[in-house]
Amino acid sequence: MVRTLGIATIGQAPRDDIAALFAAHAPAATRVVVRGCLDGLSDDDMARRPPKDGADTLYTRLRGDRDVKISKAHVIERAAETLKRLREDGADALVFACTGAFPPIPGDAGVLFPSRILNGWVHGLLPQGRLGLLIPLPEQREKLIAKWQRPGLEVVAEALRPSADAPETHAVAARLKAKNPDLVAMDCMSYMPETKTVVTDVLGVPTLLAITATGRVMREFLE
Repeated sequence: MVRTLGIATIGQAPRDDIAALFAAHAPAATRVVVRGCLDGLSDDDMARRPPKDGADTLYTRLRGDRDVKISKAHVIERAAETLKRLREDGADALVFACTGAFPPIPGDAGVLFPSRILNGWVHGLLPQGRLGLLIPLPEQREKLIAKWQRPGLEVVAEALRPSADAPETHAVAARLKAKNPDLVAMDCMSYMPETKTVVTDVLGVPTLLAITATGRVMREFLE
């Protein structure tokens, strides 16, 4: 039986990079459907809803591989309809492809949220110690450190654009290495395995990539 995976992105579809990575972790012949929470909006439409502050800022890539900052509140407003449409597409499993922490969304029962998966892995692997975070934007530092902090866990962070080239990635990873993390979490769905390879080579500590961590859990839903 052909299974269907529904992926909700916080930006716009298509996102062939995300679809391909999830497809690689799914059972053979899985049908992949991607819909974006901001589908159907023009650049002017999105410009009218800019992020209010760092807590309202999300990073994503739009069609044409453009790096953009978008409003988290705007995404939340449109998320329920996106999930509804994916269910109408016949999705057997649903992924909300963002590592941000989201409040309850109508229709989100059974949806895989990468933030919860990544947090669970970190909690299990590093009950105490120093967690290194790679985050897309400097203005997200305070919000994301607060999201990850808990008793016994120190959090250090560096900002790395997911579209950064290898030299820039190497330089940022070196700055994070100087902070001596025990484990690294790459806190954005737009980070790709190629970036993880550079980071792991520089730091030499276990590194968790959100999209592949989520993909491995997702496979359990589809098999």
